[in-house]
This record gives sequence, C-alpha cells and structure tokens, in this order.
Amino acid sequence: MSTLLTAQPAAAAEDPWVAEIDNVVPDVYRFTVPNSAIQPATGIAGSVVAVEGNFAPGKTWTTLNMGSGGGNWTSTIGPLEPGLYYYQYSARPSWGEDAIAFRNPASAQEVTSKPTWNTLFVDGPGAEWFADEPAGGSLEELSYDSSVAGAERSALVWTPPGYDENRAEPYPVLYLLQDEGQSYREWVELGRLKQILDNLTVDGDAEPMVVVMGDGETDEIRGEVVKNLLPAAEGAFNISGDADDRAIAGIGRGAEQALSLLVSATGEFSNVGSFSGDLEQNVGKGKARQINDATDLIRLYVGNVTDPNYNPTVALADKLGAAGVEFQSDGSDPETGGTWDTWQKNLHDFAQRVFQAPGDTGPSEGHLPLEPHSLPAPGTTPTPWIDENGVVTFETGTEFADANNVTVWGNFGPAGSWPRTPMTKQDDGRWRLTMPVEAGSYYYKFVVEGVDHKDETNPTTVFSEPNWSTFQVPGDETLRGEYTTPVAPELRGSVEVMNYTSTANGNPERSAYVWTPPGYDAEREEPYPVFYLQHGGGQTWTDWIEVGFAAQILDNHYAKGNIVPMVVVMANGNGVNFPNEITQRITVAAEAQYNVSSEGEDRALAGLSMGSGATLTTLWAHPGEFAYISGMSAFGSVPAGADVAAINEGTKLLRIYSGDVQDFTYGATLSLISSMTNRGVEHEFAPIIPGPHSWDVWQKSLIDLLPRLFQG
Repeated sequence: MSTLLTAQPAAAAEDPWVAEIDNVVPDVYRFTVPNSAIQPATGIAGSVVAVEGNFAPGKTWTTLNMGSGGGNWTSTIGPLEPGLYYYQYSARPSWGEDAIAFRNPASAQEVTSKPTWNTLFVDGPGAEWFADEPAGGSLEELSYDSSVAGAERSALVWTPPGYDENRAEPYPVLYLLQDEGQSYREWVELGRLKQILDNLTVDGDAEPMVVVMGDGETDEIRGEVVKNLLPAAEGAFNISGDADDRAIAGIGRGAEQALSLLVSATGEFSNVGSFSGDLEQNVGKGKARQINDATDLIRLYVGNVTDPNYNPTVALADKLGAAGVEFQSDGSDPETGGTWDTWQKNLHDFAQRVFQAPGDTGPSEGHLPLEPHSLPAPGTTPTPWIDENGVVTFETGTEFADANNVTVWGNFGPAGSWPRTPMTKQDDGRWRLTMPVEAGSYYYKFVVEGVDHKDETNPTTVFSEPNWSTFQVPGDETLRGEYTTPVAPELRGSVEVMNYTSTANGNPERSAYVWTPPGYDAEREEPYPVFYLQHGGGQTWTDWIEVGFAAQILDNHYAKGNIVPMVVVMANGNGVNFPNEITQRITVAAEAQYNVSSEGEDRALAGLSMGSGATLTTLWAHPGEFAYISGMSAFGSVPAGADVAAINEGTKLLRIYSGDVQDFTYGATLSLISSMTNRGVEHEFAPIIPGPHSWDVWQKSLIDLLPRLFQG
C-alpha cells in the first residue's frame, strides 16, 4: 500500500550568514557567524571558529579559518566556480581539541543525513544544467510496506514536466540507490537530481521518465527492490513494468547493489549504471551471455584516483571484460573524486543514455582511461608526490602520530586563497592528503594543532618564511601553469646573486638575485635594459625567485618571444630609504657588475605591496629615472609637491594592479588611482585580478607586465 505526499522542490536553502560581496569580481562570498550564536549551537565558547566545505581543488573538503571582529567571525572566499557547494561551521575550544560542527539555525534543514550541512548554489557558465528550471517536473514521496524491513519505508519520486498519470503509454522508470551512510534524499539535497532531470527533459536531451530514489539501506536488496519497491512504484505511478523500460543505478554500495541485481535478477533492468561502484560476485561466461541478451546498457563511472572506489572500479571493468560482459566505461573523471560533484556529472550523463538509441559509447571528453593506481610506500619519496595528472600527495613523518588535528595550509583555494585542508592519519602514524591541483606554483606548510611546521622531506626553502615549502604542477591549462612550468634547460636564463653595499644602518652588505636572459653578453655594445623588481613587506630579495617563480615566468616569456632581452634585479628593500637605496646603491651595483643601461628610458621599476610603495615613492622623488613603473597591490598618493609634468614626461608606462576585495590593499589601490586621476598623473589601471593579497595575484601581474616593458 502506498501513500503519496507532496514534497518541496530541492532548492538550496538560503543561509543568512552567507552573502555574495557586491564588487567588480562576482561570486566572492563572505561567511559571517555572530559570536553570540556559537555557545548555543555548540556548548562551547569557541576560540577557533571555521567554515568547512568542498572549497579546495577537486571540491576537496577543506577548512577556512574565520577571523574575529565586531562581535562576528568572518571568512571570505572566491570567486567560486559555478556549481553546488556544501559546508558547515565548526568551533573548537583550542587547536588540540575536537571541532564541534553546527549550522545556522535560521536556515531550513536541508541535508537529511548530515544535519550540520547546508548548501550554496553558485549559478553561472558550466552549471546551467543544474540550475532551477521553472518549467520542471515535480517531486513526491512514496510510502510503501517493506516485507524485508517489516515496516513502512519511503522513496522520493521525480515525475517529468507534463507528467500524465493517464497517458496510454507508461513512462520508463529509473531507480536510484544511495551509498552507505547517505540518505536516499541526498539525490535531491546534494545531487541536484530535480534540477538535472528538469533541464535535460525540458531541453529534449533525456527521454521523459519517472525517477524513483529508493532506500537501499538493507542487506536484502533483491527482495527490497524487486519484491517491494517496484510493485509499489508501479502501483502509484504510470510507469512501465517492462524490463526494457526500467533502469537502475547507484553510488558506492548502491552501485554494487545495482550490479548485483544485474547478476541475480538478470532481465529485470535493461539499463544499469555504476557510480563509483564494485561487484563482489563472480560472473561466468554463461551469465555474461544472459546479461548481454537482456541488457541494453551497462555504464561504469568513477572519479579520479582520490575516489576510494577508483581501483575497485578498475577491477570491476577487468572482471566484466574477462567474463565477456558488454559494457561502456566513462573512464575516470580527472576533476573530482568520490563526491557528489562527481556523481552529479554521472547522473547527468547516464540520464541522457537510458531509453535512447545508442550514441557515442566512449568516455566523456577529457576523462582518463581506467588504469590501476597506487601511491608510493609511506616514507619513500620526497613530498609532495605529484602524479602525471596533477594529483598531489602530501605526507608527514611519524613525529605527529599523537596529534589530533593536522592540516596542509597552502594557496590551493579559489584565486590563491589559503584553506587548511585536513590530512588523514595512516596506520603507521603518518598523515596524508591526496587531492588534484591545477597547474601552477604553490607554497604550503603543515599545521599541527595550530603550530606551523615545515615539510622536512621537501628540499625547497623560503628564506623569509622557514616553514613554507614550494612545488610546481606542470601544465599549460592555466595561466600560472603555463608560465611557471620550467622550460627546457637550454632555454633558461641564469639566476645569480649580486652583492652590494647598502645605505642601511648597521647592515652595509646586501644581496640581490639577478636574472640574465639566455645568451646574455657581458661585452655587448648596447647595454641591456634593466628591470628592478621589489618584494613586499615581511619578504626579502629571495621571494620573487623562491615563491614567485619569477625566473620561470621570465624564461617562458623569453622562450615565447614575448619580451626583449633584459636583465632583472631583485634586491632587498627592507629598512631603507628606498629612493636613496635604489638610485645610490642598487642601480650603481647593477651597472658596475652587469652590462645594463643607466638611461631612464631603459629602466623599469616595479614592486608588490610594500614594494609598490617603494616604487611609487621613487617615481614621485625621481621622475624620469625609470621610464616603466608598476605597482601590484599598490597604495599611496601623489604628494602635494610632486612634479606631475616631469612624471608624465619621463614615464612611458605607469601600470597599477590589484586583487579583488579580498586583497586588503584593494581600497588603498582605489584611493591611489583616484589620487593619480585627480592630479593628472597619466596611468593605466589593469583589470582587477581575482584573489587576495597573494602570489597568485602578483604572478599574474608580472606575467601581464613583462611584455609591456621596453617596447618603444
């Protein structure tokens, strides 16, 4: 016996603690938790408060620490790529104690199996297929008597737009089963099933069907599905009882259940999908022939190698292939692992294939072949270990075996922000984290119960911050990847250390890194143009090389023919009157030790943050000494006594860069631009670069700036 109950559409519940920041870069979000809400929600005061969610690369679960001020805890992140995000808030009394998760009590409950979770849907390009569709179908709840459970059970049912319970031809039906630890309601709460099916059906990309999301929480799946769920659904909805019009798919355990029905109830379903699944049963040659005769489609899906069921899916494909079962493989999704972000895509693909004439049977575009994958044995390689597809594995030693909380803190978040991504403790006491990371250069450290530690197995060093380590993921699919991936050795310039006498009190000798182009000729008749590039506050002369990967950026630009041969000097700007230091010591030393020009029209000067202030102060004091000027995350204003005419006369390029509202100098940069505009200083304001006060922003600034220097 079944009862139909009206269910609400699965739209994301709004959380009043989350707001999109209205600025020139869309999809930047701020989370704000009132301090007064923490004690009632967690029972503790909470000295460490965070928002946790799938914000890291590959939609990996990560933690964003929140800062306290004005009675609130806040954290800002973005721009977020279009898609569905799920998150929770957490608080802990101290770093060494467990976190207690909570949600905003003012937002509607949304994720049944995870009561502290909420969701945030970011609309935009690439996510059109799971945005709300006004002309979509309906969701209902089906209750039925289960002889297996000995009780009443429930399922969710989606009916397509224009569903007609009296239609002469019954609708085909897709049955879906959830993974262990999930609720069947997660198909709509996190899977966006309603939106996916609504859009596919309205656009004509899927056959109008009914979808039944059954509760697979049972060890007797054949009895539950075949004897209970199918008759109940067929009695309550206008759906076909013909196997040719039935499909079944599931996630993890649900996929294994769907595949077990393929073997034990062959002929009940003509279409079978496995999302991150496995199959324990053996399949003989005779059973394979029965399956092939009775089944139109078997398609296997899995995420990247971080999906716990990646290797089991590889083994599943081998098992079916060896038995002679005809199946399709969607390959491995390189972007995401064993998460709803993967299974949403699986559902989107599978729903377009069921009850349709066969089309392209190969994997989705960009997917990788199913091949066994293994990580190095613990403690056998430097870390991070990077595979050929950009999957990065971090590993600690055993010295943190007794720790309660170990994370990797690095610039892996959206636009180079710094989430703290939890590591997982291994049986031998080491901690590991594996996640896909897009091409580019990165810096990170381990945080153990709130204390920073260097990755001692990573040989890289950052002089100004001893706990940081760096690495680079090769590839040209991103701008930073393209320009930080090392070129061939024979195409590289040289990086040397230049020593010079400083104007600094008590520290007369200093050092600078100097990049010279391939083929640099110390005896060339025409001196090389020279670019003086400055670091920021808390940094020193090594940072542009060690963290900014300036040498690789220069090498790539030069190899592409984008820049003229130049010499680049990266000196120490700390603790000095910089206009004096640059004009009296740094340039003098460079001109004495390298074949570089002393003419203003052949000199460039740029810096980030504090270095931008040093650069602009030099411009105001010495117009014409450097014809090319740039400030990144810049601040300051035109002094009252500045000779604007001389500045404009002697400057060929004055270009300013800034991150978005997350960059704490953003407002100061706007004030600088206003000051220059009001005073008549000719300048360019580059488009805002999404991101905080970070090397991602400054690397992109440098990549943009270099081809503009010394171009006539």
